[in-house]
Amino acid sequence: MDTDVRSETPARIAIFDTTLRDGEQSPGCSMTAKQKLRFAHALTELGVDIVETGFPASSESELTACAAIVREVRGATLATLARCHVGDIEACARALEGAERPRIHVFISTSPLHRDHKLGLSKAEVLERAVMGVTLARRYAEDVEFSAEDALRTEPEFLADICSAALAAGARTLNIPDTVGYTTPGEIRALFEYLRANVKNADQAIFSAHCHDDLGLAVANSLAAIEGGARQVECTINGVGERAGNCALEELVMALEVRRAYFDAATGIHTERLVPTSRLLTRITGMNVQRNKAIVGANAFAHESGIHQHGMLKHRGTYEILLPESVGWAKSQMIMGRHSGRAALADRLRELGFALDETQLNQVFGRFKTLTEKKREVFDADLEALALGIDGRAIGGWRLSRLHVSTGIGDGILPTASVELCSPDGERVTEAATGDGPVHALFAALARGTRTHLDIESYQVSSVTTGEDAQGQASLTARVRSDEGVAEEVTGSATSTDILEASALAWLDIVNRVQRRRVPEAIADAAPVEALTAIG
Repeated sequence: MDTDVRSETPARIAIFDTTLRDGEQSPGCSMTAKQKLRFAHALTELGVDIVETGFPASSESELTACAAIVREVRGATLATLARCHVGDIEACARALEGAERPRIHVFISTSPLHRDHKLGLSKAEVLERAVMGVTLARRYAEDVEFSAEDALRTEPEFLADICSAALAAGARTLNIPDTVGYTTPGEIRALFEYLRANVKNADQAIFSAHCHDDLGLAVANSLAAIEGGARQVECTINGVGERAGNCALEELVMALEVRRAYFDAATGIHTERLVPTSRLLTRITGMNVQRNKAIVGANAFAHESGIHQHGMLKHRGTYEILLPESVGWAKSQMIMGRHSGRAALADRLRELGFALDETQLNQVFGRFKTLTEKKREVFDADLEALALGIDGRAIGGWRLSRLHVSTGIGDGILPTASVELCSPDGERVTEAATGDGPVHALFAALARGTRTHLDIESYQVSSVTTGEDAQGQASLTARVRSDEGVAEEVTGSATSTDILEASALAWLDIVNRVQRRRVPEAIADAAPVEALTAIG
């Protein structure tokens, strides 16, 4: 964590979230009205100050979606976007009827490139339209924001003039967008300082930054704008948005939180809601977050390198600058793989309930290193097998002998699965079942065959290699009750070039792991097996 002394009264940065407008415009991120409403509620729970609900003039469905959010959502300022056109502004007014705290956000392009090639207007004409837009918007809402599109490629003198005019016409917030992600931190900081010094009555305005990520600088530029005097930042969850996206809300907020003493600024975001909100957006849009994404990516608090794992075991501050729990993760992860060291393996085995002496640990570590040459990631089930010196067959675990699945679409066609299993006693068991889909049918057949019911919490399939013969990894999490009636989550994983086979093996992995925990005498009697055949 930042060890510098923090100010008792840091500058308050308003978070303006435009996921539902700028973010939703990006390819692959479109939402239904119901989905937008659900996400608007999530944003208010996150503590966002301003939610930009959409661009009502773009379509009737967009206007309807914005109006639905206005009817239900409370606790945040709700904004709608409009060009400096009468029709756009009137559509915003209709969408905001009944809003607790309405804001109309008007914009017009100001750069020479946009004036000449997009608008075909002179400086004077652009300024006149800006004043008209702000003046009309003020008739419908006291809170008006003005944006100068492509501001960072606009002449600074003209930008100061148009901002002065918009402020005089009634705008409260002056937004300075880096519309195409062109600027650098030094440039945008200097521009905000210039505007605060040259816009008339600048002390009466809130200056806002809206940065795009075309050069990967959106967060850095937004932070620099804050240094230059911005007190509102426009951003999106997961950094979604046009082209390369917008400033990522979660990255900006946590940069300010971790380095509060440096920036002397803070937000009102409930940071523990960042990961849940990110996941909700992923579920709604289907646009996944890359694993190495800061704050909300799967690898953000994962450690595989032996050196890093050893440092983490000594003091988590060696390789983590914030607590995973502070942003919504359950805990840091020690990923067991080819780069993992002996200390991390020993720690993970202790968590799994194994107390090994030095000789035993050395033997298991050797087997572990051999296994990591065959597998990208070693799971708890593999570690249990390594520690016990056994595989599933040695303790008589369930094994898959045959598998057949048929599926299709059309009247009268039901997905069907049949399996042949080898029971813990060596008996051949054959079962079949139908289901809503091939995986559902497969799990139903396995449940019949093993006479075991699993409450599946999650099911995921991903590729662990590349090419046409890529291996698929199936991961299952099920809730299982112990003999004492205590419910716990058990995870099973397996890999195969056939994802249905991987799914079946992952299902059996959970059953066998539960059995290993409940039948310790079978483990004690099992002969060590040096050549392991690890599941998955």
